[in-house]
Amino acid sequence: MNLLRNRARQAGQGMTEYIIIVALVAVAAISVYNLFGDTVRGQVGDLAAELGGGTSQDLGKTAGTASQTEGAQEYDLGSFQQDEK
Repeated sequence: MNLLRNRARQAGQGMTEYIIIVALVAVAAISVYNLFGDTVRGQVGDLAAELGGGTSQDLGKTAGTASQTEGAQEYDLGSFQQDEK
């Protein structure tokens, strides 16, 4: 009788650990999608257009180029000006 209770507790513990791992993976996936969403969306759209027999619009390439341009700019405290009215 006591042996069955211990097995049930272990199964419950394993399920809880599995749920925590799945939740962490989901949070990580959402974070990555928020960071790279536009680029991924553009690349998937281009891929779907190519598979459908159309031509790609190079949305992924455009988003990647814009990101590289923005990342290459130099910023300092003078770059962040506040308009006072």
